[in-house]
Amino acid sequence: MASSLLSLSLLSPLPSSFSPKTLSQPHLLLRRQPRLAVASRAKNGNSGADPADRLLAAACYLYPFLDGVQYGRYVLTQFPAFQVLLQPLLPAIHLFRASPLNGFLLFLTLYFAIVRNPSAFSHYVRFNTMQAIVLDVLLIFPDLLERTFNLREGLGFELLQSVDSTVFFFLLVSLVYGSTSCLLGHIPRLPIVAEAAERQVM
Repeated sequence: MASSLLSLSLLSPLPSSFSPKTLSQPHLLLRRQPRLAVASRAKNGNSGADPADRLLAAACYLYPFLDGVQYGRYVLTQFPAFQVLLQPLLPAIHLFRASPLNGFLLFLTLYFAIVRNPSAFSHYVRFNTMQAIVLDVLLIFPDLLERTFNLREGLGFELLQSVDSTVFFFLLVSLVYGSTSCLLGHIPRLPIVAEAAERQVM
């Protein structure tokens, strides 16, 4: 009797097209509404995150930008208009670069206090924080390129300028796209880093 009641509680209301044939495929009768709702929400890109989560997730995208803003030195020299755009971020840039340890300490804080703390932070915040961290980790490659070749002139130097400017623009676009999406309650998925972030916050 108890098992019969349990089975009935798992079944959805019978569809209008119900027939005895349906009994041979009981999985068709299982409730699917919650799953469909989650799939629909993910498809629309709406996270359902509350305002505090949105704000915190948006702020995390400042981390890789502040850590890699030096790659924009050539762009800022050639196009002074970008300096005007970055004026509101100058206090944060100066604070971040006040000590060489600030970047490392911020990394530890974001990773251990937020990403590895599912009891205190939602999956939405943890995923976006992890995306920002992975994006920052990728900055190792242009840094290694500069330290290895240390180019100062010629074609190699021009190539280095192009690489640095590309990295800067990618960081700037990631900051604008990631932060804006979070503030609007959407789920930003950055190329290259989104899948890596997902694996870390499963």
